[in-house]
This record gives sequence, structure tokens and C-alpha cells, in this order.
Amino acid sequence: MATQSKEYNPLFLVITGLAAWVVPGGGYFFLKDMRRALVVFVTIVLTFLMGLYIGSIGVIDQIHAKPWYMAQLINSPAVMLIGQHVKAAYLRAQARIDAAETSSERSAAQAQARKEAYYVFARPNEIGQIYTSIAGLLNLLCIVNAVHISHIRQIKPTGDA
Repeated sequence: MATQSKEYNPLFLVITGLAAWVVPGGGYFFLKDMRRALVVFVTIVLTFLMGLYIGSIGVIDQIHAKPWYMAQLINSPAVMLIGQHVKAAYLRAQARIDAAETSSERSAAQAQARKEAYYVFARPNEIGQIYTSIAGLLNLLCIVNAVHISHIRQIKPTGDA
């Protein structure tokens, strides 16, 4: 039977989880498991960057793809910054289109919006969203695992037989 040691600290678990969320593999780094931290960091970051490469930064879409965005958000808080940037560009472009009065102004505004608003369509959008979301879900597994390892290390077996 295992009991909690006197040094058991739930705050340590929270810090481990936050470290794992802020930087993929950061939870393992915090636990001084450098090899695992490096493997997780490289795998998750490369998967996320590959998704951005395939689909462009526009796959981080808070407005039209909320479920995908929630999975992507598990990668890191940096995804929030990217999402805010993409959202602001989209809203600026949409406001420019809405402000156009004539059809020629509207078509010119739409052409300009396509350049500025990170629109992504068809297969690149789908594949990019899948890659970035899978990277986020992989990071979720690593966060849970790092917190579990942290918890197990704090539990000490008793001398009872």
C-alpha cells in the first residue's frame, strides 16, 4: 500500500503541468528527464510547424474552426497569440469589405482581404488543422503523463508488509 509522504505538494503537480503546457516537453524537463523532454519537444514542435507550413498561419482560426482551435490551444499559450493575430487580420479585412459601397470597391476590398487575412481553403486547410490539432492532443497526453510521473515520484511506499 502506498501513502503520501510528508513532502507531498500538490503545487508541484500544478507547476509540472503548467511547464508541460507552456513548452512541449517542459514538464519532463522540470522533472529532470532530459531525454524524454527533448524527444517530446522535437516531435510536437515539428508536427505543429509542419501543420503551419502546409496550411499557413490561417489554420489557427478562432472564428470558423473553434473545435480545431481548442485542440491547437493545448500546444502552448503561444497559439493564443497566433490566434489573436489571425483573428484581428480577418476582422480588419471583413470591416474593409463591409465598408465598401459599390461593387467595384467591394471586389477590390475582397481581393485585398485575400492577401491580408490569411485565408486558407480546401486540402491545405484541412491537413494543416489536423497536424496542428494532433500536435496539441499529443501535448495533452504528455502533460498528463508528466503530472502522473510527478505524482508517482511524490508517493512513497510504506514499510508495512
